[in-house]
Amino acid sequence: MNKELAKHFFSGHSACAGCAFPAIVRAVLGEASCEVVVANATGCLEVTSSLYPYTAWKTPWIHNAFENAAATISGVERAYEIMKRKKRLPGGDKKIKFVAFGGDGGTYDIGLQSLSGALERGHNFLYVLYDNEGYMNTGNQRSSATPYGAATETTPSGRASFGKTELRKNLMDIVAAHHIPYLAQANVAYLADLKKKAQKALAVEGPSFLTVFSPCTNNWKFPTSQYVAIAKLATETNFWPLYEIENGKYKITSEPKNVKPLTDFLKTQGRFKHLFSEKNKPVLERMQQITNEEFARLVSLTEK
Repeated sequence: MNKELAKHFFSGHSACAGCAFPAIVRAVLGEASCEVVVANATGCLEVTSSLYPYTAWKTPWIHNAFENAAATISGVERAYEIMKRKKRLPGGDKKIKFVAFGGDGGTYDIGLQSLSGALERGHNFLYVLYDNEGYMNTGNQRSSATPYGAATETTPSGRASFGKTELRKNLMDIVAAHHIPYLAQANVAYLADLKKKAQKALAVEGPSFLTVFSPCTNNWKFPTSQYVAIAKLATETNFWPLYEIENGKYKITSEPKNVKPLTDFLKTQGRFKHLFSEKNKPVLERMQQITNEEFARLVSLTEK
């Protein structure tokens, strides 16, 4: 493995073959121009990268509970600033960037209060969400990031339901409401776009936020070799648009020239296979409508 690429996160972790988050972590931290300190919420990334007595992390790293990654990193950031001001740091006042990683369960749901507090207080940190749309570490339970129509262990498809009946929470809007300088939505299949956004987010003085599309081969039920192709389809169908909000201004950073139907994305995954029955045809139509409306809303915000 390229040593420069892996200077923060090395091989030897136990993530599933075809998992996206190792590439996400390396892409984001690879854009750091200074040393970093990482806090990592309990979840897939944490349990697969820190199997005692081994670790894949090559940078100072803190494991915290499911719900408090943002609180942990904000406490570390504030302690560092106080020690620097009092000239009590053995290494002087060298620049350090503080980064938190969390999955959607620990960000959309359990950790939302912690994240909101850290953003509102204005700590100098980057929060990176790897969004695999469910509680994957504990067996594929639904989260508020799980799409409408998806089958999970807690929203199974069958006679009683077609899967998840609630719409996915719009976390980008929630984070934007905190008026932070920079936040962006990215995709592991578009690494150049992700790296540019990471570079911007790491350069911000104050809080910044990245949410990155992270397909889960195990629980979305697709072949391990297909995670990049499926992630690309998410953006090519406008299911997962790529955009940023910089100082309140919306910008779409990559838009498909020929938008594909949402079914091209859905049919690649076992979690949606039940929708391709005659009785669930209205659900597919509703999902396409939701996608169209959400993208049109994003375009309108960009124009404003």
